[in-house]
Amino acid sequence: MTQAFRIPGAGRVDHAKPVRFTFDGKTVEGREGDTVASALLANGIHLLGRSFKYHRPRGIVSAGSEEPNALVGTSRGPGRSEPNTRATMQEVWDGLTVESQNRWPGLDFDVGAINDRFGRFLPAGFYYKTFMWPRSFWDKVYEPFIRRAAGLGRSPTEPDPDHYASRHLHCDVLVVGSGPAGLAAALSAGRSGAQTVLVDEHAEMGGTLLSEPGVRIDGQGAWGWLDAALAELRGLPNVRLMTRTTAIGYYHQNMVGLCQKLTDHMAAPPEGAPRERLWRVRAGQVVLAQGAIEKPLVFDGNDRPGVMLAGAARTFLHRFGVKVGHRAVVVTSHDSAWHAAFDLARAGVAVAAVVDVRPEVSRVLTGQAEALGIEVLTGHTVTGTTGRLRVASVRVNPVRGGRVGAGRTIACDALLMCGGWTPSLHLFSHTKGSLAWDAGAGAFLPDRKTEECEIAGAGRGLWGIAAALDDGAKAGAAAAKAMGRVAGVGTFAVEADRTGDGVVVKELPTDRNAGLAKAFIDFQNDVTAKDIRLAVREGMRSIEHVKRYTTNGMATDQGKLSNINGLMIAADALGKEAPQVGLTTFRPPYTPTTFGALAGYHKGSHFEVTRRTPIDAWAEAQGAVFEPVALWRRAWYFPQFGEDMHAAVARECRAVRTQVGMFDASTLGKIEVVGPDAAAFLERMYTNPWARLQPGRCRYGLLLGEDGFIRDDGVIGRLADDKFHVTTTTGGAARVLNMMEDYLQTEWPDLDVWLTSTTEQWAVVALQGPNARTVLEPLVEGLDLSDAAFPHMAVAECTVAGFPARLFRVSFTGELGFEVNVPARHGLALWEAIWAAGQPHGITAYGTETMHILRAEKGFILVGQDTDGTVTPGDAGLDWAIGKQKKDFVGKRSLQRPDIVAKGRKQLVGLLTEDPKVVLEEGAQIVADPNQPLPMTMIGHVTSSYWSEAMGRSIAMALIEGGRDRMGEVLHIPMPGRTLRATVAAANFVDPDGLRLKV
Repeated sequence: MTQAFRIPGAGRVDHAKPVRFTFDGKTVEGREGDTVASALLANGIHLLGRSFKYHRPRGIVSAGSEEPNALVGTSRGPGRSEPNTRATMQEVWDGLTVESQNRWPGLDFDVGAINDRFGRFLPAGFYYKTFMWPRSFWDKVYEPFIRRAAGLGRSPTEPDPDHYASRHLHCDVLVVGSGPAGLAAALSAGRSGAQTVLVDEHAEMGGTLLSEPGVRIDGQGAWGWLDAALAELRGLPNVRLMTRTTAIGYYHQNMVGLCQKLTDHMAAPPEGAPRERLWRVRAGQVVLAQGAIEKPLVFDGNDRPGVMLAGAARTFLHRFGVKVGHRAVVVTSHDSAWHAAFDLARAGVAVAAVVDVRPEVSRVLTGQAEALGIEVLTGHTVTGTTGRLRVASVRVNPVRGGRVGAGRTIACDALLMCGGWTPSLHLFSHTKGSLAWDAGAGAFLPDRKTEECEIAGAGRGLWGIAAALDDGAKAGAAAAKAMGRVAGVGTFAVEADRTGDGVVVKELPTDRNAGLAKAFIDFQNDVTAKDIRLAVREGMRSIEHVKRYTTNGMATDQGKLSNINGLMIAADALGKEAPQVGLTTFRPPYTPTTFGALAGYHKGSHFEVTRRTPIDAWAEAQGAVFEPVALWRRAWYFPQFGEDMHAAVARECRAVRTQVGMFDASTLGKIEVVGPDAAAFLERMYTNPWARLQPGRCRYGLLLGEDGFIRDDGVIGRLADDKFHVTTTTGGAARVLNMMEDYLQTEWPDLDVWLTSTTEQWAVVALQGPNARTVLEPLVEGLDLSDAAFPHMAVAECTVAGFPARLFRVSFTGELGFEVNVPARHGLALWEAIWAAGQPHGITAYGTETMHILRAEKGFILVGQDTDGTVTPGDAGLDWAIGKQKKDFVGKRSLQRPDIVAKGRKQLVGLLTEDPKVVLEEGAQIVADPNQPLPMTMIGHVTSSYWSEAMGRSIAMALIEGGRDRMGEVLHIPMPGRTLRATVAAANFVDPDGLRLKV
């Protein structure tokens, strides 16, 4: 294609470097520095896609990230496809593949456009009414239809082969936006010595300066001054400049999320280079200099390709050297569009007319227009456009005394509109900072701040480059001063500045029946002015309700162009002022952000961090089979030559019951609770009593939620009057610590207690079995391990195998047991020392599967497996763990609720199958009568089920309604093809008297 709309030598692109890419299979030529949008416009291509609802032709509206229409699919090679890429932001490179979206079979002829013919039958909220009846249609008709229709682009079907990165960054001052205000702020902060970061979402810094080459600053052209300012900033060692970087969210305590595009603009990215990087920036001060977004005007036919924002046309002209058309008409309510008309006329575009809705405009503007041969039509409105796939003409009418006069048609291939400017306050709104309505500006402006930030320039309603520079310099100096730096406030001499003014309008007056006009507000979602008014007539009073009823502002641009226009029309329909109607909530991210950037390194094998104990390498060398437990990799079982899992686990179980086994328990959660009020704190947190527990003793601890249901359990040892070693389940470590911290900080801040997570600080070796003392005793220094001197549930600090240790005499197997805690760096050496000492005594390493079986044989619960979030201590048979004399603890009051003490609750019991060789499936449902009609009444389910080598049969645990009253009763477990029978029994299957613990 020829670049008929390219101005040779103009703009900031490199005309000596042509770039070729494809659009819908056709080769298009651009220049290095082009975006897809500017390159297509240079070739006269305005039609880029179809709208969501009506499939109307859609073209480029803006030149930035606020673009609602020009969404394309891009491909960067095998597996590297992305839907809904903004053509206004995607830079071109040789070989880039671009496709239009939401059309079939093609862009010029789209079958879906039939929806436009039936638009009167598809008003706002039609889906709420249409898809309600008949109810039977939902599953087979409505839902499949909606799912097929939803969305614009095609989601990738292949795994994403790209890499994504993330980093943390701390700085004194973060400046968002590199227009005049942002540059001035960065200069003030940077010159003060403050660590300063300046970010901008575009490939080039400069903001509006890139579109204003005629302005002079400090005696030089805008572009020259820009180059000098950027050179100074790059030369400052305390300043970081980041282009192609979007501030996607502003969070609590001045944390700002940035998404930096690293390789999307490259034809051949470096091998292994990440595509995007997510930055988590913690800034002492933030300066928001995001500028303002131009508002479209609302009139019939304002959505045709070729109808775009006047400011965008000026950007394409000056930055990219592209004329958006050969013959243009400008319609506006603001002075800034006149300057766009002048610039286009001087570049050779035939500007037929400037249509201004205001009856009077500055004589300076009208004089320039007349000198350039541009017809001036003040006090006029636009009432319609023509053109199937691109605007061909516009109908213009005079407005006198509120009446629309007879119209005339002006031919054009570009219609440029401007309804004024809306300050970009999305990031400020993320902080829950309040906004105040400025009636004169017709916009919301920043009001009360909740974070350490400054807002500068157009973002707070200041227009013109001089005002933005001065305000930015003051904001940067204030931010630096807040960080303890001395910053001077720079001054700037600006010539040929283009300040302006305008009026706020809702939809433009029309000579058509308002019910027939299609005056669009949300271009992507096809929301019109009459849709907003219909929503109000149908009872929507809140702007949030109007938004959801019409989908206005719910497209991928999140209402950047449509929100204010929608608000103004809703307010008019309600007969209220705009601030009385309110503004919809802005939420992160500022622009659509890839899942890859958010996931960062967490992909594939790195999706979840795999934590390994110090003993993991030994287990791997011994051929252990591993399983994931919470975030940890744990040895599941240790197969010997020729053994399958069943044989290996049976051997391990026999060894523990008859000789001695060792188990890596390092993954247990461990929390140090220290302080004068440590015992009082645990008294309030756990069901058990702790005040009278003597140092050197342990106790089983049961933790409930406020609802009275079991949250976690573990053994807690008292090392001193003010020090406790608390263990939790492997998966509950973080949850328990968070719960403790929550109560300590919000409920009992008067307690002198310090909580420290020590899970990773201690490696733990569990030694279990009749020979455990024999193996361990020679390795322990300074401690008598006899039953009399060191009984069950004792703890002591001593030396084991030459290492400082905390030794617990506890058991999760029912056998004589010890748990040796040593600093993690000594974990492997301790393991190897115990392993060597145990060789004469038949020592066997066992894994988590054996551990599960051994504890189930004793009826010990696993929180999260034998509990499901609705199990109380009474349900689990743990009433004994509740301190009867305690006045209060977390969850105590809930244990008195009628439903908690009512009969018939599910209780944990044992099950013995009729056929001892049958091992029940965990999760299997249980019924009392297998012959009852369907659907059967389920009375419980199997929580744990294993083959018990010690019992020579299968065993199971189950939660069953009124379980303890059903002892000896035969229940039924329906399974595919057969129904199994099992007898309710006590859950303590092996050594019910607990004699093996006390040897």
